[in-house]
Amino acid sequence: MIKLNSLSRFAACLLATAALTGCGATERLSRIGQVPALSPVVNPTLNDNYRPVTMPMPTPHILSPAPNSLWRPGARAFFEDQRAKQVGDVLTVVVNIQNERAQLSNQTSRNRTGSENVEAPNVLGLNPSFLQPPGIGGPSLDVDSTSAFTGTGTVNRSESINLRLAAIVTQILPNGNLAIVGKQEVRVNGDVRELQVAGVLRPEDVRSDNTITWDKIAEARIAYGGRGTITDVQQPRYGQQIFDVLFPF
Repeated sequence: MIKLNSLSRFAACLLATAALTGCGATERLSRIGQVPALSPVVNPTLNDNYRPVTMPMPTPHILSPAPNSLWRPGARAFFEDQRAKQVGDVLTVVVNIQNERAQLSNQTSRNRTGSENVEAPNVLGLNPSFLQPPGIGGPSLDVDSTSAFTGTGTVNRSESINLRLAAIVTQILPNGNLAIVGKQEVRVNGDVRELQVAGVLRPEDVRSDNTITWDKIAEARIAYGGRGTITDVQQPRYGQQIFDVLFPF
């Protein structure tokens, strides 16, 4: 009877743990001893998380065919410039930063010593010398202060970034420059890598293959980071971050 009660309690603990961890643990338990199944090919618009994509679009132009011409006006092929030039067009940003290094070292040292000596033989018109023992003068105040500070900082940074990111033209500025914004997310297991780029460029700097290098983008904002399990492990604990902010010493 004792063994049966122990097994019952153990099974109850397993069921409670599975209930607390949610459907994720239940789904993982159901796949023990089996190979991972592939997702079926379905209509993506029927997914509950599907949202139609809304992007800035250029003003539509009514194109009238030219008489006695083999080519349609505004056709996007056959010797027409395919580089991005309108709102909604897509171009590729090439970020190639190789062996960028930065070294900085500084040291600060400060010392200060102060001494003050004040003697008061008469206080409020009274001579308190009779209160002093023989051989000791009147009331006096001696103040000595000493402070020292030493600070040392060193920065040694080396990085290389090589990536390509598609961006969309979101605005045409009055002088003809193009504002672009691009974002990509790549999920690998439990971690999501994010790539973001934004800035302003000249249409003349877009190369014939519809790409532009990052150093030709003004006000460039390039971000490469991530979020997820690996990123959380690499970050300090919340308590440690709060302690670093609030602790003054």
